[in-house]
Amino acid sequence: MRPFLIMPSQQKKIIFCMAGVLSFACSLGVVTALGTPLWIKATILCKTGALLVNASGQELDKFMGEMQYGLFHGEGVRQCGLGARPFRFSFFPDLLKAIPVSIHVNVILFSAILIVLTMVGTAFFMYNAFGKPFETLHGPLGLYLLSFISGSCGCLVMILFASEVKIHHLSEKIANYKEGTYVYKTQSEKYTTSFWVVFICFFVHFLNGVLIRLAGFQFPFTKSKDTETTNVAADLMY
Repeated sequence: MRPFLIMPSQQKKIIFCMAGVLSFACSLGVVTALGTPLWIKATILCKTGALLVNASGQELDKFMGEMQYGLFHGEGVRQCGLGARPFRFSFFPDLLKAIPVSIHVNVILFSAILIVLTMVGTAFFMYNAFGKPFETLHGPLGLYLLSFISGSCGCLVMILFASEVKIHHLSEKIANYKEGTYVYKTQSEKYTTSFWVVFICFFVHFLNGVLIRLAGFQFPFTKSKDTETTNVAADLMY
């Protein structure tokens, strides 16, 4: 009988430890992603040069450059038929007049909030595994709340950054910054490592919610409905 009673407690510790380790890995991943220029990789076409010589087919390769950037800095190569021209740039303060500053700052802000909440979530998971959690803040309800808020922050980071890149044409604004002679047009863009790290972090917070449920704790809304049904049944008996 004793091993049967101890096993559920051990399972909860293992599950909460797994969730804590995943949260900690996510926080380290987002910290790394925040400072690396690996969010977007884009190819840019020197439209002016290509039109001047009426380039087509393989000739366009001489006018095709590329760049990659993150939230703070980036680098790339411009080509306009006269050889490669490497360039480096930083968003602060170089590109403040060219980019949608409010959106870009919000991406950085929500990334920082995501890091803080993920670290707090890690501490709470470990506290639930090895300590005596309080019912509201440190207990299952607090873990559900932290996982939901952290996942929402990760989702906002991806949505805001994607809107900045696609809707506000961030790559073209960077490529054409301080270029008076040539006009550059974005040919292709793809999200790279750092962006997908944030996506994985968003998925992990969703997974943590599932792990809390596997540990034996009902979802908040489900629990409230069950309690309400019990109360109604008790009232009917009287």
